[in-house]
Amino acid sequence: MSTTPKQRLALAICDFLSTSLTDGTLTSEEKDSIDIAINCISESFGVDFSDKAAVSQAIGSQNLFQIYSVYEKLKNAVPPKPTGSEASTSSSPPPSTATPTEEQKKQAEALKSKGNAAMAQKDYNAAIDYYTQALALHPGNAIFLSNRAAAYSAARDHEAAKADAEAAVAIDPTYTKGWSRLGLARFALGDAKGSMEAYQKGIEYEGNGGSEAMKKGYETAKRRVEEIEAEEAAAANNSSTRNAGSSGSPGLADLAGMFGGGGGGGGMPDFASIMNNPMFASMAQNLMSNPEMMANLMNNPRLRELADSFGRGGGMPDISSLMSDPSVAEMARNLMGGAGRGGAGR
Repeated sequence: MSTTPKQRLALAICDFLSTSLTDGTLTSEEKDSIDIAINCISESFGVDFSDKAAVSQAIGSQNLFQIYSVYEKLKNAVPPKPTGSEASTSSSPPPSTATPTEEQKKQAEALKSKGNAAMAQKDYNAAIDYYTQALALHPGNAIFLSNRAAAYSAARDHEAAKADAEAAVAIDPTYTKGWSRLGLARFALGDAKGSMEAYQKGIEYEGNGGSEAMKKGYETAKRRVEEIEAEEAAAANNSSTRNAGSSGSPGLADLAGMFGGGGGGGGMPDFASIMNNPMFASMAQNLMSNPEMMANLMNNPRLRELADSFGRGGGMPDISSLMSDPSVAEMARNLMGGAGRGGAGR
């Protein structure tokens, strides 16, 4: 069963608490309280402390107390960070940039090699553990962080991969593998634009147009960005069309109803028959493709007045009189696709 870094940490905490009952740290009277704490942590993080294989995998070769002991040694080896006026005169590096001893570097490199070997065997959890131990000895090493990011990505823990890759490029922007692994993690998390930006940075630091792998990653992310933008544009267009239809923009049925419906009552020709005429069909297509034109037609006071009169039995309108209205004549020219300019009244 695959576990996340937080779940493995939860198991390591449970192991520390349980061990504290047997190594003399706590008395037997504390057992009930410790058992309750272990059960609460296990339930909250969805882990099974009774699964010895899972606990062993989470702890690795060093338990939580041993790892913390290494951290304390490193922390105490660095002078405290100066404050106030001391900060301007002190040249002591911050704890994150503390230089490890040569022996620590050697041990860290050996652990990194073990991590690389575990990656080759596709034992990603073991690789993560080795890289983590290496970082405990040599904190802030961009290569170790980048390697662990690759292991997290392979284990499908993309959030952790992103965090490690971002830390790696912050420490050493010129280490281009960090940018590549950041691009991969962001893409896996659905951040195609952020992925494209990471690959672009990698190409810039590589120089000479970038490596084929980096360019391939960039192009893949770029295509996804374009796909997303196209999908969003299509969705916005569909939404606009639906809103236009539901917010009062008229359709052909409205046009038919404006002149008495589609039945031909009161001397009005059947609307379906009108649409058999190519000229009227073309006008209708122009109307349907231009909601604004249709709205203007339906809202024209002159047309509304004639439609109301026709609906009350006033007979067909005088077309010559109707076309003498400049706004109606202009709409007619638009409906005809611009044909007949200057002579629409005919």
